[in-house]
Amino acid sequence: MTRQRGPGPDRRAVARAFGRVAARYDGGDFLHREIRARLIERLEAVALQPAKVVDLGAGPPQATADLARRYPDATLLALDLAPAMLGAAPTPWHRACADAARLPLPDASVDLAVAALLLPWCEDPRQVLAEARRVLRFPGLFAFATLGPGTLRELRAAWPEPDPHGHALHFPDMHDLGDALVRAGFADPVVDAETLTVTYRDLPRLVADLRAVGATDLGPGRRTTLTGPGRWAAMAAAYERRRTADGVLPVTLEVLYGHAWSGEAARRHVDPAGEIAIPLDRLQRRA
Repeated sequence: MTRQRGPGPDRRAVARAFGRVAARYDGGDFLHREIRARLIERLEAVALQPAKVVDLGAGPPQATADLARRYPDATLLALDLAPAMLGAAPTPWHRACADAARLPLPDASVDLAVAALLLPWCEDPRQVLAEARRVLRFPGLFAFATLGPGTLRELRAAWPEPDPHGHALHFPDMHDLGDALVRAGFADPVVDAETLTVTYRDLPRLVADLRAVGATDLGPGRRTTLTGPGRWAAMAAAYERRRTADGVLPVTLEVLYGHAWSGEAARRHVDPAGEIAIPLDRLQRRA
């Protein structure tokens, strides 16, 4: 039976990409560390003392260690598609190489599922949400951080001038994400967005940082042939025109944070026509 492909990056390409950068990933990934810290800080306000936690798309052990410190009494499972990302040294938590869209866990076996910057790299994020919902007990919590459509807007704007192919992944907006959570069976989703701006003195350093953490375009609309030096030069010139008055190149990141609970309450947000209503006070945007 042929497996139907999802709208996101091919899972095998993602596994290869992150396997290649695993050894140097933690040293160059200031963004993941910052966003993960903000996500864990948000968990401080949630009244939940989980007995079992699964870290989806865990990344390097240093990242999972932050979650282990937050829940020292919980049994913790770090799960990643690329085995090299999980590290080889012994850890006080369990590790598994597996696809978040096909979790090797029984139904209703987890109290908290965390996904920090996982969803953009999933072939079918809807299946990942469905799996997270499946393995959660009641009441269980799914907490996540992901990237919104405003991410890398300067890079997106610079590329179409020399090359119409996409050079960045597609990121959903928070309304679509709220809808997807409800359709997956979650209750009372809360999503908020904030905009971060990172600045660089030169484009080569920006590109090097993206490549160091595997953040290349692996989506279905990507260019499958080499990007020639002429197109790179034209893109660089287009990006240069976006330098600020301070002489730096801006990189915009729209970060979406959210959580949703397992339970039947999600059904009340769905009308008979299949339309989903998410209360506006559960969708927030901050600068």
